[in-house]
Amino acid sequence: LPTNTQSLQKVEDVIYIIIELVIAVLSVLGNVLVCWAVCLNSNLQNVTNFFVVSLAIADIAVGVLAIPFAITISTGFCSHFYGCLFIACFVLVLTQSSIFSLLAIAIDRYIAIKIPLRYNGLVTGQRAKGIIGIFWILSFIIGLTPMLGWNKSNHIEDDQMNGTINCRHGMVPCLFEEVVTMDYMVYYNFFACVLMPLLIMFGIYLKIFMAARHQLKQMEMKIVHTERTQSTLQKEFHAAKSLAIIVGLFAVCWLPLHIINGVNLFCPGCKPPRPWMMYIAIVLSHANSVVNPFIYAYRIREFRITFRKIIKRCCPLDEMLNQGPVCSGEALKITWNYSKRAVSYPAFSQNKIGHSVTG
Repeated sequence: LPTNTQSLQKVEDVIYIIIELVIAVLSVLGNVLVCWAVCLNSNLQNVTNFFVVSLAIADIAVGVLAIPFAITISTGFCSHFYGCLFIACFVLVLTQSSIFSLLAIAIDRYIAIKIPLRYNGLVTGQRAKGIIGIFWILSFIIGLTPMLGWNKSNHIEDDQMNGTINCRHGMVPCLFEEVVTMDYMVYYNFFACVLMPLLIMFGIYLKIFMAARHQLKQMEMKIVHTERTQSTLQKEFHAAKSLAIIVGLFAVCWLPLHIINGVNLFCPGCKPPRPWMMYIAIVLSHANSVVNPFIYAYRIREFRITFRKIIKRCCPLDEMLNQGPVCSGEALKITWNYSKRAVSYPAFSQNKIGHSVTG
């Protein structure tokens, strides 16, 4: 029976690693596509998409660094305590950066719908870049807080004295729960730095939807007279819904892992979750880095068009059959022939009265 259990555990480990590697590849490819689209298409180069690119960069880092770190730490190899702690905490930096980017996008959309005439004055590219820089610094501070002392280093010393650690002196089995305390993960990371911003974002989007519906109703009844057209506001409303979906998916993907952490903290006597349950929760949290490009492609026409042009230029089927894919910089120079008077329906671009138009 123990042999069967060990064999099953090995199978679960292999399946977990394969799924993680697939997620890593998709995360990198999809989010590089997002950044590439914004670089190539001037209609996508606006303040809102600065935050979208910041979010995409965090998701790329999940695929390049966080997932390999997660796979490594799942093996429980022997390592120095603070080296293991850094590996364990790095994904928290990226999670926090994603939270801040989503919060900035929500506030940006709120200003665009609530006070559109002041949007250009309040939301500038320079300010957005400064905010992104500050948010990344805060993300590193919050995510790496355990490196400053809020960790299990004292417990490790006790375990070494008791002889319960199989690693040589000065080394520890590198597992997340062996180096990071659950009170940090639940009280500080989840309650303060994840749950609170998520609740604020849900509140902001609720106010956005209420304000947009109210303005649309007034326009239909012709109570208000404004330069803002009904179609413009409807596009704003559509964009807000798209971005709210992204926030909702973030919550759905990350809450299971945080709930498990909460159960471990508040019910120490409870039976610990099975390894496969932890694997599912971890995979789900990492899968969040894959979904955003699909949301942009499905919900936002400008992104969808740009993605198609990039993929068509990079991987043309006929050229691939004859001479292989062509992905040179020259081949990827895309000319965007839109009418000067036309507004970019699906992008988060700004119109002449200073608010973003979307579709």
